[in-house]
Amino acid sequence: MLGYVLKRIITLIATLWIIITITFFSMKALPGDPFSDDMKMPPIVKSALRTKYGLDKPINEQYFIYIKNILKGDLGISMKYENVSVKQIIAEGFPVSATLGLVAAVFGISLGIAGGAIAGLNRQKFIDYFISVISVLGICVPGFVIASLLQITLGGKLLPVARWGTPKHIVLPALALGIGIIAYQARMMRTSVVEVLRQDYIKTSKAMGLSFGETVRTHVLRNSLLPNITVIGPLIAGLMCGTFVIEKIFAIPGLGKYYIQSIQQSDYTVIMGMTIFYASMLLVMTLIVDVLYGIVDPRIKIYKSDK
Repeated sequence: MLGYVLKRIITLIATLWIIITITFFSMKALPGDPFSDDMKMPPIVKSALRTKYGLDKPINEQYFIYIKNILKGDLGISMKYENVSVKQIIAEGFPVSATLGLVAAVFGISLGIAGGAIAGLNRQKFIDYFISVISVLGICVPGFVIASLLQITLGGKLLPVARWGTPKHIVLPALALGIGIIAYQARMMRTSVVEVLRQDYIKTSKAMGLSFGETVRTHVLRNSLLPNITVIGPLIAGLMCGTFVIEKIFAIPGLGKYYIQSIQQSDYTVIMGMTIFYASMLLVMTLIVDVLYGIVDPRIKIYKSDK
């Protein structure tokens, strides 16, 4: 196990370096810089700022300086927010995005898996058709449409339609995020349950005298969870790092807000810092999912036997 985890960590670091490199050079390939669009700023000031942030150096030199700073744990200072570091921006926005993302994830994943299991165990019955139709609608309808409908129907006197600060402010955006997750998880779980019910070991368990309920608890649910576990890691990472559209609609001061603004303003350091943070979260969650695979299904070996 330890050897496997160490190998995966090395792969994770290499993958993160590739992401950093591609993002850095792609960003630099775009026309202009953070100060070129500011028509009110005198040319001499623009030149001084480019020198301050090292934008006057050759791109290769900028890259190696940036990598050196990252190795020291320095993500840099924002080029648009005066005297504000990228770490400060992440520290301010991440708790908000993480809170919203975790609430939406718990709500969406739990209901989605439960609904999918019910549909799969009652295949071709009314409850199966009902859950399947609702799931398709949840997948097909864009999140911003769901968010707008929730604001119109439940917002106002019942719940706040925007901003952040109290538990009530979490309800609508969490619902907007959770509905899509419920639909996706339910579809995956239903398909997986139906497939598992067709396996020979299910027939064997019935022949051995196990009741349907015992078979479901012992074999069906556990083995059906594997496809859902595959996407749960990246899903949670994405939710915790900011769902840009939903945060924008509900005026939530999470990471999504800063990420969008940094792209619009060509704030190089914030773009890079946010990308590194998001990629790191995604890679770590993927590693956790791989380890969970071996725990949920003992048939899957994530490391070589010592024998």
